[in-house]
Amino acid sequence: MQQDSGARVGKLAVAAATVTVVLWASAFVAIRSAGAEYSPGALALGRLLSGTVVLGALWLVRREGLPPKAAWPGIVTAGLLWFGAYMVALNWGEQLVDAGTAALVVNIGPILIALLGGWLLKEGLPPRLMTGMAVSFTGAAVVGLSMSGEGRSSVGGVLLCLLAAVTYAAGVVSQKPALRHASALQFTTFACAIGALACLPFSGQLVAQAADAPAGATLNMIYLGVFPTAIAFTTWGYALARTSAGKMGATTYAAPALVVAMSWLFLGEVPGLITLAGGLLCLAGVAVSRSTRPLRRRVPPVTPEPGAPESHSGLIDAHTRD
Repeated sequence: MQQDSGARVGKLAVAAATVTVVLWASAFVAIRSAGAEYSPGALALGRLLSGTVVLGALWLVRREGLPPKAAWPGIVTAGLLWFGAYMVALNWGEQLVDAGTAALVVNIGPILIALLGGWLLKEGLPPRLMTGMAVSFTGAAVVGLSMSGEGRSSVGGVLLCLLAAVTYAAGVVSQKPALRHASALQFTTFACAIGALACLPFSGQLVAQAADAPAGATLNMIYLGVFPTAIAFTTWGYALARTSAGKMGATTYAAPALVVAMSWLFLGEVPGLITLAGGLLCLAGVAVSRSTRPLRRRVPPVTPEPGAPESHSGLIDAHTRD
């Protein structure tokens, strides 16, 4: 019975992670539209305010109360770095470099998450996880390079995307211990609110630009707050509480493949064969990194002692050995 319950929780965590990755992938399409009318800081503030309203309403309905004191260091750190600095840096970076370069640089984030999680959270660096991440990063590089424009990328834009990757990784690693004390909804609600407070200096830009922006751009900004922020960050927190930070970071490597598919579907941008191949590599790496099947290796056969039964196979499961 306990095993069945654990398997059910595992499936729910995978489902939650899938929702997160799909919605985060859709954010790239929405940012491209809204970013043409809103400056990076104004877009981040509008997104975070929309997310805070939705999350706050859910928090009040569920009556979850304030997070415990032990969760606040992680909430504040993630709120400032991941919800605040990351969103501004990413919005700004995507205005200075092409989408392919931005995707490639930001995808350093999952590698940093695995390294920081192994070091600070004592999660270790399982060979299957590192192999899967290497495959996925190769796929992300193929997607990024194939989608890059011919013009030179701005050094400042690359540095901003690198800053986004670092703040994203730091936010995830600070979130993991906080989820031992707070629920995913508590964490996301207050981290989002803290991010919005940090972005208040951009409120003047938001008000001025909202007055002139077309309805489509404003609706995209609200969409970013409700779905890729309020819903996706909550499902991310639920899944992260039930698996390692490294595995969750590796899961986000499915995003480039989904971005390619969504651009094809909604923007009519037909990907080339090289881009499609890179997307498949991303998905293959995620499958490897999240696999729970034990590694198997061949060991030299043991010569049986006289009278002992002979072994017919030198292939054993890795987890059966000390």
